Amino acid sequence: MIKILLVDDHPVVRDGLRGMLGAEPDLDVVGEAGSGAEAVTAARALRPDVVLMDLRMPGVDGATATGLILAELPLVKVVVLTTYDTDADILRAVEAGASGYLLKDASRADLTDAIRAAGRGETVLAPSVAGRLVRQVRQPAAPQLSGREVEVLRHVAQGHTNAEIGRRLHISEATVKTHLLRAFAKLDVSDRTAAVTTAMSRGLL
Repeated sequence: MIKILLVDDHPVVRDGLRGMLGAEPDLDVVGEAGSGAEAVTAARALRPDVVLMDLRMPGVDGATATGLILAELPLVKVVVLTTYDTDADILRAVEAGASGYLLKDASRADLTDAIRAAGRGETVLAPSVAGRLVRQVRQPAAPQLSGREVEVLRHVAQGHTNAEIGRRLHISEATVKTHLLRAFAKLDVSDRTAAVTTAMSRGLL
């Protein structure tokens, strides 16, 4: 028997899940929680095998609650069940230690199979989520600009020349050029405009 804790801030969703899972002879819903904080307390008290975790809840969100639960109860498996499949949400949940990530449009069979798989220690991801994670992993890590490179690019964005930047930062014009060339290489660009645009698009400026 797999003991399950349901976590969702909408009672109607929890009721639906309880009804759906209650028909399965090997699945037992042992408790419910309406927030991340309640989930941590309930998991501590009930020691479920699997937690079905919503992500976006007021207060402590699902990813944070997942990390807190697993830090204390590492044998518990957390399967995220959410309406959201954005890259940031997926990564936060997986980094927190979630064993699975399903969307709320999953079929009953997919949901029950995922719970059983998590109970066996397997990882379960909705196909769209798996694709996004693979793309994230394949992307090379964004190169980090040094503090001085960022400063120089900020001045470039304001339209200052190398000589003006040098005077403002109290460094030589040649040093400004060196910082710019290093920034170009890290950002994989060949001119000042592209460097500023790329840095802004990556949230570096």
